[in-house]
Amino acid sequence: MAILINLDLMLAKRKVKSRELAAYVGITEQNLSLLKSGKVKGMRFSTLEKICERLACQPGDILSWVQDEGDTGGDAGELL
Repeated sequence: MAILINLDLMLAKRKVKSRELAAYVGITEQNLSLLKSGKVKGMRFSTLEKICERLACQPGDILSWVQDEGDTGGDAGELL
């Protein structure tokens, strides 16, 4: 399973620069860059909320899930 981050697309649609979004959210440009590239393991809801607030979008506009080839949807014994 893969979670894709479509933040670059939303930034372009809203004509917002990464620097502006980082300042609004209160994170560094480097951390925003890591987020855009998908190199983070998690994100605070408060961060996601500020991103959605500034870009006037829903979390689903930024995050999407794509099933990996050969993945049957998860392990039945897996706990959350």
